[in-house]
Amino acid sequence: MFRNLSSSAADFDLSPVDAHFMKRRGARNKLRIGNFLTFTGSPGIWGPTSTNSAMLAVAEINKRGGILGRELELSIYDSGGPIDEVVQRAEQAIAFDEVDLIMGSHISAVRVALRKVTGNRIPYIYTPVYEGERTPGVMAIGETPRWQSRPAIHWLADVKKAARWYLIGSDYVWPWQSHRAVKRYIKEAGGQVVGEEFVPVGEDNHESHLARIHAAKPDVVLISLIGTDSITFNRAFAEAGLATSTLRLAGAMDETVLLGIGADNTENLFCASGYFNGMVSRANDEFLGAYYSMFGANAPPVGSVGQSNYEGLRFLESVANRAGSLAFRPLLKAARNTVYTAGRGPVTLRDGRAEMPMYLAEADGLDFRIIKTL
Repeated sequence: MFRNLSSSAADFDLSPVDAHFMKRRGARNKLRIGNFLTFTGSPGIWGPTSTNSAMLAVAEINKRGGILGRELELSIYDSGGPIDEVVQRAEQAIAFDEVDLIMGSHISAVRVALRKVTGNRIPYIYTPVYEGERTPGVMAIGETPRWQSRPAIHWLADVKKAARWYLIGSDYVWPWQSHRAVKRYIKEAGGQVVGEEFVPVGEDNHESHLARIHAAKPDVVLISLIGTDSITFNRAFAEAGLATSTLRLAGAMDETVLLGIGADNTENLFCASGYFNGMVSRANDEFLGAYYSMFGANAPPVGSVGQSNYEGLRFLESVANRAGSLAFRPLLKAARNTVYTAGRGPVTLRDGRAEMPMYLAEADGLDFRIIKTL
């Protein structure tokens, strides 16, 4: 079942949830999932495919009888806009809509705020690439710099002889923390960082950034820009003539972003990820077949960020079955060390962090061509 509650209860002033209310939540037969997706601002480009991927997982799980006999009911909330407004939506989702669990595919700045809302009240599954933090109560299943960036940096150093690196990212916690790790990996590979800058989210004028990159003469620009910011930057990068001589390695990049960049602007653009829709595997074939069967041949393209919402619900199904419970603490305990399978294939969580096959791909027009398993 699907309900779109992006602005649900917006006019209500709600008091804190009492113990009686929390007990009532778990007694219902339906399992209410509050899915916080972004439909506005720079990350909003991932909203449609994220919604579809979550809806597909709900349909499949409910066809199997739900999770521990409880039918899933999906409620969608917008995690875009001012963070204090997103926090209010989360408070209202818990208190007014009585969601049993929050799942999110949004920027890390929102995650940092929402973890204070969920606390020890309800579980919180965070699905996309992130910087690798461990927070009690948050189950994160996305790629981290250790598995995503490190092997890609070493490959570019070894194969492409890349030594000079310029780092550019959006100005919030994921690029900040990821760049700290990336600098260590560049040093390991014998390279040096010749420039770094953080760009306000929503910035679409990149003339000054490109001038500084041109002056620094890097071999590679590592890009940690988000959503449409990555699109406008990569377009401008190619239009400035930098793509022919300078490599690009992007973090939060998938087929959705690539489509926005355009085939003429993707020369020498690389990406490392645990998922590409061109992966050849039984798990991905089944996922894509079901996705396009449900939403049609012209559905929004599947990429790592959108697909992660399918992963999140498959992860929940696996962990709940392992725990034999949907209660907060048993669920978290089971999630720390487990294995589940979805579109990416098998994913292992060890001590709360996801480990999965990682792939390096090069943009080929509007598709990614996988060139190496990292």
